Amino acid sequence: MTTVAQCEPAAIPLPCEPFEKAAEKETRRWFAVQTRTRFERNVGNQLEQKGIEHFLPIVPVKHKWSDRTKLVDHVLFPNYLFVHISEDQATRIAILRMIGVMNFVGIRGIGVPIPDAEIQSVQTLLEHGLPIQLHSFLNIGQMVRVRGGCLDGVEGILTAINGHETLVISVHLIQRSVAMRIRGFHVEPVKSTGSPRASA
Repeated sequence: MTTVAQCEPAAIPLPCEPFEKAAEKETRRWFAVQTRTRFERNVGNQLEQKGIEHFLPIVPVKHKWSDRTKLVDHVLFPNYLFVHISEDQATRIAILRMIGVMNFVGIRGIGVPIPDAEIQSVQTLLEHGLPIQLHSFLNIGQMVRVRGGCLDGVEGILTAINGHETLVISVHLIQRSVAMRIRGFHVEPVKSTGSPRASA
């Protein structure tokens, strides 16, 4: 005789929801996450699997070998990537438990929010494939805003490199900067109400 065990109906599995789903009404901010060396992409994949919005700046770098030249994708800011999250503690803990994550950048490792404009400026440069280069961290100088064109609204510090007008964009929390020539772009002082000036 066969005995059939009685059990509760199996629950229908629900689709995996992003960690931030429950807290989507809360204000989300950008935070920098420090990773172990060469674990940036690995952490990015883990964040992707968890449905956590993140930004890992990648740039193509030309490598030359004896027989060929090839563009190779490099992490723009080694050991760092950025997450766009709320103050939800569960999400923070999930990130800190990921393989390769060291901590959030900021006081006591809990993180300090990064202004949206700093992240958006870097995203804009990368989205349009503009030639950029790493620059020593710069946070003092004439702040300007680009007006018009694909860089409209991007802010940075106006400086000169080898005689060329250059826009330096910094992520202050991690003290990293990138630079690009702005010949032909119209820029204006951030705190000025005057007319935009054109870079020569």
